[in-house]
Amino acid sequence: MTQSGSDPVIRPATPQDEADWRRLWAGYLKFYRAAVPEAATAATWARLLDEGSDMACLVAEHEGRVVGICNYLFHASTWSTQPIAYLQDLYVDRDARGAGAARALILACEDAARKAGAFRLYWQTQEYNGAARSLYDTIVPRSSFIVYRMPL
Repeated sequence: MTQSGSDPVIRPATPQDEADWRRLWAGYLKFYRAAVPEAATAATWARLLDEGSDMACLVAEHEGRVVGICNYLFHASTWSTQPIAYLQDLYVDRDARGAGAARALILACEDAARKAGAFRLYWQTQEYNGAARSLYDTIVPRSSFIVYRMPL
């Protein structure tokens, strides 16, 4: 992204962001070599906008263009009476990378988690995602946990 001296603007997603969110969501899924049924995509978008949902979305805007998304959710924990915030999906347009949008989205997600009373914010990425990991390592040390997933 060519910077004109302005930082990305981070804000909650609105219904008007659906086309941009879907474009970025498709890029995110392509990066992770994943396929999500349209019904799941539509349901996710609806939940992200539903104020009664535990899910939310932040967008990064630069010069009036949405260049990044951050989907996050809250869940209960056996380790605390406070919720945990999980930054589930983070994606910035390829041509907008390196200009601070991803960091700004993570920090805005951290702020939202603190305001919601969460005791922890966490996220994960693939081992091969070196570019993202180099950013994440400047924000917080990675944990020693290994994730196991069982399809059902």
